[in-house]
Amino acid sequence: MRKFPKKLQQKLTKRVAKNSLRKLSFSSDLVDFSSNDYLGFSRSKEIFEKSHHYLVDHNLQQNGATGSRLLSGNHELHELVEKQLAAFFNMESTLLFNSGYDANIGLFSSVPQRGDIILYDEYIHASIRDGIQMSNAKSFKFKHTDLEALEILMLRHSEMDGERWSQSGVAVSRSGEESHQVLYVVTESVFSMDGDSPDLLSIVKLCKKHEAHLIVDEAHAIGVCGNNGVGLVQELGLETAVFARVVTFGKAMGCHGAAILGSKDLKQYLINFARSFIYTTAISLHSVATIKFAFEELVTERNRSKESQILNLKSNIQYFNQQLSTYIQQLNFITSNSTIHCCIIPGNKKVKKIAQKMQENGFDIKPILSPTVPQNQERLRICLHSYNSKKEIDKVLNILATFVA
Repeated sequence: MRKFPKKLQQKLTKRVAKNSLRKLSFSSDLVDFSSNDYLGFSRSKEIFEKSHHYLVDHNLQQNGATGSRLLSGNHELHELVEKQLAAFFNMESTLLFNSGYDANIGLFSSVPQRGDIILYDEYIHASIRDGIQMSNAKSFKFKHTDLEALEILMLRHSEMDGERWSQSGVAVSRSGEESHQVLYVVTESVFSMDGDSPDLLSIVKLCKKHEAHLIVDEAHAIGVCGNNGVGLVQELGLETAVFARVVTFGKAMGCHGAAILGSKDLKQYLINFARSFIYTTAISLHSVATIKFAFEELVTERNRSKESQILNLKSNIQYFNQQLSTYIQQLNFITSNSTIHCCIIPGNKKVKKIAQKMQENGFDIKPILSPTVPQNQERLRICLHSYNSKKEIDKVLNILATFVA
């Protein structure tokens, strides 16, 4: 075997020197304050058994999809679940993808065209950034959740003047010629590293004012936001105001895969031009069946006044914030009403050391290091779940305050 390239080895050595080398680890038997399994659906025997029996009863006992959905991999179950999701999310159409990463790569690499403009929140997920980089459109970031900064960019990069439309209703540029530029605004409804949310109502107003197309990634809002776990967009009644929503199933839904919600035209376009959909083996029927019954469980949750995982989760979020007020002078937490709560502890070395102490005390809490987050913004990321107890929350905050102090 040839020697590992020197340039690559140097990059690894640099990571070691900065205490930022990533390593794989196995799940532990510690109390879970780390995973994205917010409702505990990934450990649901009922969802597992329903999925299994459905596949057996419908003679769908196969391990793989056998090919792309455009070749041999499409199945009635894929389309059944897409219709189920469209109904659940009150959207015209839905297209399944193998993961949230694949969905964002497919959407952003194919939809924005040369001459278009993408304006994105500086804290958007890496998968969106990667998709944007693959696009031929120009892109510009705005300060996190800063609406004033967003509108300045909208005005700066818009081709439209005060008279946006000709008498015939066709968009015209400042030169008087028909404009073909499309403006896209991209945000998340719950940000994965901060746990905060943008002012979606105000963003929608800005997008209407400047004729922009809004795209929202709802990965960490599904199953959490809204009384029914429908996400923040739907909770605010903004379904028709959003060009595309990305929903993923590896968080609160406890399974695997993702979907893009939008119009029928968008679905048809993605089937024809999204390379991460076209050139990959279709999501397996076992995964699709699990999605089906995870969402059926979420619908069942709506009708439960007691023993509801969603209600338990919301109660834990509220309790965590109430208890956190006791430690406000000691712990530097980012304000959050979501499942994600981050304590800023600058320095990779220091935050790794405190994370180790938390694990030694029985709690699975992970450090988030730079360069994943900016330098001096390193943090402990605490994820709350429906199955965490109030006693466990109390103990986590108490121990954390001891070590940080």
